[in-house]
Amino acid sequence: MIFDPFKPFTASDFQIKFATEVWEKRDAAALRRAVFCREQGLFGNDDRDAIDDLAITIVAISLLGVAAGDVVGTVRIHQPEPGVWWGSRLAVAAEYRRVGALGAALIRLAVSAAHARGCRTFLAHVQGQNVELFRKLNWTSLEELELHGLPHHRMRADLAAYPPILQAEIGFRSLRRAA
Repeated sequence: MIFDPFKPFTASDFQIKFATEVWEKRDAAALRRAVFCREQGLFGNDDRDAIDDLAITIVAISLLGVAAGDVVGTVRIHQPEPGVWWGSRLAVAAEYRRVGALGAALIRLAVSAAHARGCRTFLAHVQGQNVELFRKLNWTSLEELELHGLPHHRMRADLAAYPPILQAEIGFRSLRRAA
C-alpha cells in the first residue's frame, strides 16, 4: 500500500495499548510535557508527579508509514484504593487532534482495562473543554472545580459502557469513525 499524504487520517491507523516498552513510556512523557507544560503552560517544565510511580501508562501509537512508531496520544490510570481507579493526563499530539477517535479510544482502553482489574468506580478530573466528549462516552459530571487555574469537572464513567479488556498490554487497533 502506498502512503497518500493527502488522505485524511483515520482512527484505524493507530494501536491503543499499555506502554510496555521503555521508548513508549519515554515518548508518552515527552508528549505530556509538550501538551501540558509547553502548550497549556501548566506544571513548569515537567508534569511528572508521585502518581506516575503507581500509574499504568497507555499510549496511542501511529501505524502510518511516515510516522510509524510515534506515540501520538497517552493517558495514565492508577488505583489509589481497592476498586477505585482514576484516569489522568489524557493528551493527544496537536497534529492528531482532528482524529477525534483517538481520545475516545484512549479513554475506552483506560476504563475497560481498569474494569478488568476489579474497578468498581472510575473517575477523572476533566478539563472544561473536554467535558462534552466525556459525556458522549457515558460519563457523568459529579462536580465542577478549578484545578491548576483551569475549570475542570470531576467525572465518573458508567462501567456498563466499558466491558472489561483483559489484554490491555496488546490493546486494539481503534475503529474507523462512521462516515
